[in-house]
Amino acid sequence: MSKNYSGYTSPLSERYASKEMQYIFSQEKKFRTWRRLWIALAETERELGLNISEEQIAELKSYAENINYEVAEAQEKLVRHDVMSHVHAYGVQCPKAKGIIHLGATSCYVGDNTDIILMTEGLRLVRERLVNVIAELSGFAERYRELPTLAFTHFQPAQPTTVGKRATLWINELLLDLEDLNYVLNGMKLLGCKGTTGTQASFKELFEGDEEKIRRIDPMIAEKMGFASCVAVSGQTYSRKVDTRVLNVLAGIAQSAHKFSNDIRLLQHLKEVEEPFEKTQIGSSAMAYKRNPMRCERMASLADYVLSDVLNPMIVSSTQWFERTLDDSANKRISVPEAFLAVDGILLLYLNVVDGLVVYPKVIEKHLMAELPFMATENIMMDAVKAGGDRQELHERIRQLSMEAGRHVKEEGRDNDLLELIAADPAFKLNLEDLERTMEPGRYVGRSPEQVTDFLAAEVAPVLREYSALLGEKAEISI
Repeated sequence: MSKNYSGYTSPLSERYASKEMQYIFSQEKKFRTWRRLWIALAETERELGLNISEEQIAELKSYAENINYEVAEAQEKLVRHDVMSHVHAYGVQCPKAKGIIHLGATSCYVGDNTDIILMTEGLRLVRERLVNVIAELSGFAERYRELPTLAFTHFQPAQPTTVGKRATLWINELLLDLEDLNYVLNGMKLLGCKGTTGTQASFKELFEGDEEKIRRIDPMIAEKMGFASCVAVSGQTYSRKVDTRVLNVLAGIAQSAHKFSNDIRLLQHLKEVEEPFEKTQIGSSAMAYKRNPMRCERMASLADYVLSDVLNPMIVSSTQWFERTLDDSANKRISVPEAFLAVDGILLLYLNVVDGLVVYPKVIEKHLMAELPFMATENIMMDAVKAGGDRQELHERIRQLSMEAGRHVKEEGRDNDLLELIAADPAFKLNLEDLERTMEPGRYVGRSPEQVTDFLAAEVAPVLREYSALLGEKAEISI
């Protein structure tokens, strides 16, 4: 068998997240980043005058990606310390540089800096997914900018909108998420090399109290690792509130996606809009006719997980003691990567759904026309006033007739006959033909088409231009 069925595997990697996101949080990526950080530290220390040779640096670089995992794993069983096990394994491969690996650093130098690097890369991939969803939705909004549809408040029929205008509400929330993501991403800073309690005491010893050299360590490491700066102060670790900020961004995206998935599932129940459904797809094991909104349900399910997962870094951050405790480690190893993998899966589903949305204009029109007489009562009343009627008297009559028509629909199962009732009432002085001429749906959508055009031009187009190099992604779901 090509697959191991005897142990637990995460559904996030088996079913939902992309290979790209999985690699960012893979063991290989983590340990290769550790080695990059050790090289950056050694280069910095050499450039600042420590007795480290170019030959030693070259030896470290030659094994930067060729990791002897079996040696590290065997060592960890002996010493119960993952960082020191990999220091040992790297030293086995690099005997000339063995003595200067991890010089002056503590475990958090590689552990925490790597976490920041991986979260930063993860946020960039999330941003790519996000702008592609925005682009796909903007095309949908433009395509249906003028198609009238019932709006709903409290899931009760309300003043009509357009299908495209409704899509702009989904886009608007994603733009808020993008704004939050960029704010956090632009503020990501490395921990740097601060030592066991954040005081850089080891470097004061190494550089014999040379403050100028010590001050240069963090900026030089940051530059080598592609960051603008390191945090100014810390204990042994970077503040765990950073994890909270990052997961709050992911939770914001999950909220937006969940809301979208709810709307599509309700619209699919009304048979107005459907998510993609493949020819060979089975909706139910018992009811063969069913076309369940599986993709949107999966989006909602994963979003629920992310929304609950955001509590983890909050608890971790609030319960840290002084300069460092280790009760964050096991939690972070699970909660942070899985939030990224889940959001990756959510956005791939979002993109896949929007790319294949099916709209049924005839059903939309049928539902709209069944309710439109109620929506048109104000216009009808104004026409009757123009024909010589009394506004207050007509308001009461139209209220009574609306109740009667509603009773016919709900209690007797009849079609909405409000127009017929109004035409038969002499107080209105309007015939049925006059009334039916008011039933043009486009008269009741307000500025919806214009709002779509204005919104896409002013808010969405600049974003799509800024991230044009990231656009064009198509999402296929694996299962």
